[in-house]
Amino acid sequence: MAKTKKDKKESKSILAGKSMDFLKNYINTPSPVGFESGGQKLWMEYIKPYVDSFITDPYGTAVGVINPTAKFKVVIEAHADEISWFVNYINDQGLIYLKRNGGVDHQIAPSMRVAIHGKKGPVKAVFGWPAIHTRMSNNENKEPQPKVENLSLDCGARSKKEAEALGVHIGAVVTYTDGYDELANDFLIGRAFDNRVGGFMIAEVARLLKEHNKTLPFGLYIVNAVQEEIGLRGAEMIARRLKPDVAIITDVTHDTSTPMISKIIEGDIQCGKGPSLAYAPAIHNKLLQLVQDVAEKKNIPVQLRTLSRSTGTDTDSFAYANDGCPSVLISIPLRYMHTTVEMLHKKDIEDTIKLMYETLLTLTPKTNLSYL
Repeated sequence: MAKTKKDKKESKSILAGKSMDFLKNYINTPSPVGFESGGQKLWMEYIKPYVDSFITDPYGTAVGVINPTAKFKVVIEAHADEISWFVNYINDQGLIYLKRNGGVDHQIAPSMRVAIHGKKGPVKAVFGWPAIHTRMSNNENKEPQPKVENLSLDCGARSKKEAEALGVHIGAVVTYTDGYDELANDFLIGRAFDNRVGGFMIAEVARLLKEHNKTLPFGLYIVNAVQEEIGLRGAEMIARRLKPDVAIITDVTHDTSTPMISKIIEGDIQCGKGPSLAYAPAIHNKLLQLVQDVAEKKNIPVQLRTLSRSTGTDTDSFAYANDGCPSVLISIPLRYMHTTVEMLHKKDIEDTIKLMYETLLTLTPKTNLSYL
């Protein structure tokens, strides 16, 4: 069957023009745990033409709402925060010691460039690390390993007073400066694709609904939640407030085709082969089957995995909030999670957006999600 003009319009590449500009800018904008407002403001400005109204909460979760007067509520959700560091101690020589803010990986830190978000604006700094010559001679050929307690930042200050004069203070948050880039064969890299790619994808769903003039039979709440990386806290708060009837969560998952990852433990998931759907106690089986049916009908490739007691994502917060909310997790495969070179594939982004979009067009308040 030949495609209609409408079909051709809807199948056009999503990652182009204004959308691509937004993705690059969004990935490069710091949004550390507890300090997500910079990224959130950018996200709200982008999504503003595609929603009817906004809801925000005291800790910075942002929600774009379509059809806000509808009684039946559907959520599509991602989390906005990125892992980072806190300034914890400044010694007399002006070197800065840190604590984690989320699950930041201390082993990748040596020689990294960072921004310390101080009282006077960003301060450039580096994670210093002893030269290999000195490490080998001082430790009888036994290499010291980076640990939180032996890592320090050097911002050029040579005293505590000089560091403080730059605006560095206890509690200042620190982010890596590595940003968005593109590799061969449609792979993208950047820090904090976990999970600003999710924020991008739910914004694109809103854009597609608006541009294709789709009218939904329910209220749609596009949720960009804060503080996922320290225990799903933003999702907990907003789930209790919104009391949704259905929740579709998007996050990242591990590409298990890279070295040192066991497929026996983590399953078989690869970038470029489509979004990943999970089985887990928090995942609603009938909602999951609906998503799988949509994927099959629309020829969207998906990969399957299993999770244990917890999904480790905001799905848990929505599923178990209030009186219980049928929830499903649609994940995008990602290489090198919690590093500055998180890698994903353009086609997976497009397929994940399409799967959420088509699922929303299939779902109605009358969809039977009852187990009994």
